[in-house]
Amino acid sequence: MSALGQKRTLADYSITSSPGRKKREWQGVGAAIGPSTRLGGAAVWTFRLLHHCLQIYNRIMPPGIMPATILRHAYGIYRSAAMLAGMQLDLFTPLKNGPMSVATLANALSLRADKLRPLLYALVDAELLTLVEDDHFVNTPEAEVYLVRGRDMYLGSAHELYSDLWAAALAAGQSIRAGRPKAKHDFTAMSDEELGAFFRGLHAGALATGRQLATTYDFGPLRNLLDVGGGSGGVSIAACQNCRDLRATIIELPRVAPIAQDMVREAQLADRVNVLATDIVERPPEGRFDVAVLRNLIQVLGVDAARQALRNVGKVIDHGGWLFIVGHVLKDDRLVPAEALYLNLAFLSLYDEGQSYTEREHRMWLAEAGFTDIDVRYSAAPGGASIVTARRG
Repeated sequence: MSALGQKRTLADYSITSSPGRKKREWQGVGAAIGPSTRLGGAAVWTFRLLHHCLQIYNRIMPPGIMPATILRHAYGIYRSAAMLAGMQLDLFTPLKNGPMSVATLANALSLRADKLRPLLYALVDAELLTLVEDDHFVNTPEAEVYLVRGRDMYLGSAHELYSDLWAAALAAGQSIRAGRPKAKHDFTAMSDEELGAFFRGLHAGALATGRQLATTYDFGPLRNLLDVGGGSGGVSIAACQNCRDLRATIIELPRVAPIAQDMVREAQLADRVNVLATDIVERPPEGRFDVAVLRNLIQVLGVDAARQALRNVGKVIDHGGWLFIVGHVLKDDRLVPAEALYLNLAFLSLYDEGQSYTEREHRMWLAEAGFTDIDVRYSAAPGGASIVTARRG
């Protein structure tokens, strides 16, 4: 039946994709789902609606309105899933030596080639691998820098963090309906293995943050760093590795502090990095410091707890000392940056009150705690986090 001058139903449409991934468009089709075909060098995949959606299948579509946005979101998740699978399998590391065939890479990873092949082609579409010839693949420059184990900027271990965040975001609707987090982070209820896995997932990002702060903001003249809610200790470890005269104190909850101690010992920095088990919301730590870092802390606290934490930090920072908040901060319109906007969906399922707060809220709370010269640099930290700097008045 000719489509010219006639209304179409959803059954008349398919998704067309080019190998360059730059174009997604609707195209009328008359065949059921089947193998891909070649039309002028472009691969065409046809997705037909499931039979159990008959009430939608037979509905007349409004002229000029197609579900392009809906389908873009529906299928966009699979690129992220491909990246996650590649990180979990550590398949980027063997490829550091150059192109490998599916069979050779599968053998290096002790995997079945027929199971690995679909993932490799998906990672080409996800722009993390390059197809150099039939069934031969190589890392993209970005994957070579960040996803090869042993590289200074390695982020591959973050797959545990991503798994946790994405699972929480998928439960956002349930959490909103229930009025409470459905995937709550409760460190007291986690096993040692679960807790260790969680902070291992955060460690690579913490190291990257510590390196960035120490070099970009010149920690060289500083002597005493307070790492508030330091988690695995990565910020302190990297900062001390880059600044030979710097000493650090990590404060963490009693359940988490032993993990930081283990990581500090592994880095052979126990003589310069101290770990204290304390709650910054309840009391300020002992000692005086000329710089403090709060990474991913404010966003996990409720408003009152966040304000109290900043007041307690302010009590132990020397006059003229610096404070760095590294985390997800929203502009005052609450629509950007995208990282902060969408992580709020995960926070709904993870924390009782935590969220990405606005720049205005950060400025107000810091001023209350005695800080001045406040500056916000959006998406300036690893992982798209923002950096808020302030000086103790």
